[in-house]
Amino acid sequence: MKRNIEPPRLTSITSPVVLNPFVHRLHLSILDIIQIAIMSVTIAPLRLLMVGLLLLAVWPLAAIAIAFRSPEDRSKPLSGWRRMMTPLIVLLCRGVFFMGGFHWITVRGKRASAKEAPILVVSPHSSFFDSLSLVYLDLTSVVAKSESSSVPIFGSIIEFSQPVLVRREDPNSRLSTIKEIQRRSQSGGQWPQIFIFPEGTCTNRSCLITFKGGAFIPGVPVQPVCLRYGNKLDTITWTWDGPGAYQCLWFTLCQFQNHLEIEFLPVYKPNQQEIENPRLFAENVRAVMAECLQIPVTDHTYDDCRLMRRAEALHLPMQAGIVEFQKLKKKLGWNFEDMQRRLDQFRSMDVRKAGNITLSEFAAYLHLPVSSAVEELFALYDRDGSGSIDFREYLIGLSLVSQPANTENTLRFAFELFDEEKTGYIHKQSFKRILQSAFQITDEDTDALFQMADADKNSLISFEFNSVTFSTHCTADEFKNCAQERPEYAKLLTSCYELSTSNGHKTENGKSKPE
Repeated sequence: MKRNIEPPRLTSITSPVVLNPFVHRLHLSILDIIQIAIMSVTIAPLRLLMVGLLLLAVWPLAAIAIAFRSPEDRSKPLSGWRRMMTPLIVLLCRGVFFMGGFHWITVRGKRASAKEAPILVVSPHSSFFDSLSLVYLDLTSVVAKSESSSVPIFGSIIEFSQPVLVRREDPNSRLSTIKEIQRRSQSGGQWPQIFIFPEGTCTNRSCLITFKGGAFIPGVPVQPVCLRYGNKLDTITWTWDGPGAYQCLWFTLCQFQNHLEIEFLPVYKPNQQEIENPRLFAENVRAVMAECLQIPVTDHTYDDCRLMRRAEALHLPMQAGIVEFQKLKKKLGWNFEDMQRRLDQFRSMDVRKAGNITLSEFAAYLHLPVSSAVEELFALYDRDGSGSIDFREYLIGLSLVSQPANTENTLRFAFELFDEEKTGYIHKQSFKRILQSAFQITDEDTDALFQMADADKNSLISFEFNSVTFSTHCTADEFKNCAQERPEYAKLLTSCYELSTSNGHKTENGKSKPE
């Protein structure tokens, strides 16, 4: 009989308001298509030519300004004749964007000095066009990807700003970046302000994702800076799943004009609690900016993007990798490596490559027929009752359903149940008989399950209770390792045990239910 069970719930890990902030779709009307077609053979080529000429003019100036510096000079702010070149370089960079259709920038609020706010936190970050705000800020120092400095032409301009470069996937690089930010921000205004996109990656501006801690670890005042683009047709947004960089650039050149608004919010001075807790500092600044922008906040991070890329490599929809990484890491203890490994496992279940798994796929992965016990387990994973399990639900299910059941006691009781003759080993025939009684499983599937657990292929699975290890017949912790690798079975073993005890079977120690 199928039991009515209530799936475990944690309200703190419910689905986010914005399911995927890394996707963007362009919806072109007939008029938009006509405009782009006409501009593509008239204005846009001229704009592109002028942009190219201005970049060729600014490139050597920036290269000269940063040339022939000693290692000691590189650790100091630009000065003398090098610094005197800033107005000309900034003017030419502003001309690049002017020719690209950004004729006017609307500015609200007042920019604080470097002494008042050593760090500028700028959000939302949605495009390479956001660099216009950096130009408006006189090419102040920026925190950027290390590979940015090697981009032809643009690399010299970025180097001129004396950036703090970071390799996002290298923990050692992040540590040195934080130390450099601390050093500059505590210079008493000698260094230019540090310009940081705290989100660390581009989004579609529908929300503010998790702010990284680099801007907040120094514990100094920061000035929040909000960006808005006013065009009805959003050709600006450049995300992980959407129009490519060249398409965004060309469609933007085909607009009559492009609107950017920069709003400087009051300087945010951290209290003692925020100084001691940079994460709290970041969350509070994000809340202030979200209120100004009138958009929600979510716990997505750059690691969600890495999982998106992994999903794409596995031939799954990119959005399958979106899990709101920071929230699951904080609430459930998942790290990136674990999630990536489970995504590979999820792909082996998702035969249709649809980004979700159905009941039949779930049962097939477990080598079990669709039964009431499997349906109950599936329902526990299917948090929204949609009839399918996405990757986020799968991770939550593993944490809240399967892993809590995958305890030492559960494994003991399960082993005792299968060890009918009390020999200290599970024999293949006993294994088959109990599974077929509980799940109406076929011989083929029971053979597959037994082979999965019987690592040394001696047709015996043993578990020594005193030392919680396997006997000399099995040296690889077969039973235990199999359950840990596939924790979905733990809940099924519990159901199997309960079914057995309800039919009058008791284990050797007389207990009737795993604890």
